[in-house]
Amino acid sequence: MDSSSEFQCLLEESAMASHSQDIESTSIVNDDSLNNNSIIRIDNNFEDDPEFSNIINEAETAIEEGVYPQRISQGSSGSYFVFDTTGQRRIGVFKPKDEEPYGRLNPKWTKWMHKLCCPCCFGRSCLVPNQGYLSEASAYVVDRKLKLGIVPKTRVVRLFSKTFNYSAIDRAKANTKREVSERFPKVGKHFNRIGLPPKVGSFQLFVENYEDAAIWLRRFEEFPPEPDVKAEFQRQFERLVILDYIIRNTDRGNDNWLIYYDVKPTKTVNGHTGSINNAKSARMGAGDPSNSTVVVVNEAPSSIATSNNLILDTGSTPPSAPSPGDKPKDQSMSQQIVTGDIVGGSQSNEQNNQAGGGDVTSQPEPPVIRIAAIDNGLAFPFKHPDEWRAYPYYWAWLPYAKIPFSQESRKQFYPLLTDMNFVQELCDELYEVFSKDGGFDKKVFEKQMSVLRGQILNLTQALKEGKTPFQLVQMPPILVERRPTSSANRGRLRSMTDNFTQSFQKTAPFFTWC
Repeated sequence: MDSSSEFQCLLEESAMASHSQDIESTSIVNDDSLNNNSIIRIDNNFEDDPEFSNIINEAETAIEEGVYPQRISQGSSGSYFVFDTTGQRRIGVFKPKDEEPYGRLNPKWTKWMHKLCCPCCFGRSCLVPNQGYLSEASAYVVDRKLKLGIVPKTRVVRLFSKTFNYSAIDRAKANTKREVSERFPKVGKHFNRIGLPPKVGSFQLFVENYEDAAIWLRRFEEFPPEPDVKAEFQRQFERLVILDYIIRNTDRGNDNWLIYYDVKPTKTVNGHTGSINNAKSARMGAGDPSNSTVVVVNEAPSSIATSNNLILDTGSTPPSAPSPGDKPKDQSMSQQIVTGDIVGGSQSNEQNNQAGGGDVTSQPEPPVIRIAAIDNGLAFPFKHPDEWRAYPYYWAWLPYAKIPFSQESRKQFYPLLTDMNFVQELCDELYEVFSKDGGFDKKVFEKQMSVLRGQILNLTQALKEGKTPFQLVQMPPILVERRPTSSANRGRLRSMTDNFTQSFQKTAPFFTWC
């Protein structure tokens, strides 16, 4: 067989493979021919954030060395844990654009069945399709602008891996290019890229020692925290309310925001001083001696802290102690990496006894409680929900939502949100994120910002009047549209000739509770 015939056979094989795509691709592809040895690295350089660039560089290096991202089994979209070069530590969560809940390559069969069986209710009519990755990154922009400190750092990046869900034709093309390049080097030199194409998506840093809010909220009902802890949690909760309300998050349940709670009590029992550092619940450490937990005598269960995993960009990262040998599991929201550290062992006790000390009581370290707002991909609608579902904020039914906004929150955020220049700067920064999408429509973006301005207007009124978060969500939805009055000022920067018109939503969704 001559060279031209052999090359034609390869092309025919590629065409045949393009028709063999399954409904749901497997998470791990056992095809070593799709390794990334010959793939050119994507430019994911962030000049304004070298630390984040280094993390992405480590993720790319890990993929090249065969440490592939692992698909998260939970959730309604294709999202992946990304690891460091050791494969033992998660460094981020990557959510490709085309594997979003309503994306064409979403590997989860539930959404496929939803689209097949109930197409009239498929999708969310108030959201721009396939912009979840931009919504994730934009939520971090809002968090950073307002200095909320509850959204893990999130940026838009491009990554490739054979464990991502590619179409059959993409895999066939990658195989064909590789074989052609190996057999016909002169032809292979003309290929722009060999291997699987990169995917654009959101990359969110993995925060550590956090657990699903639903778990901690149930524990707080049974074992209420101390007053100072409760006050700090209320302050963090108000920041979550402010974030979700501004971006009009349509998917905020108690399973997609996280709580970190760490108590390090110190007790004296018969002259022996012991404390728990990052202690975990007994059920999480069961069966693993290395992860065992020592509970101090007479200590209330509420002082036993559990953890999930992620790195918040707050300036003071909560302490974490993940075991180097921990094996990653499937769930991003409720990972249970367990460690137990006993501070003040026999050596400390011996020193105390030698010093003549009997029962010595040490001061407990102050508890640490923080909130992490993850899963922000279904936000920034271009209109308020007005058809079947209302997509309510599920935190509005919590008892914490019945408490008026604190004086601290009112003093910190009211001056910012009433400053139109500040609000327009926020809109400009969001423009820089959304305009990166190939299907960006400026008119649709302006509608999204009209919703955002209306939400801010309601929020400032609630802060001014000292309302509760529950009362805030009862306020009528507003749109604040910007209308430039002069053709000479059509730039995005606000001018004094801009007019803002306010309007109320005329229709309400059929179901208000879901």
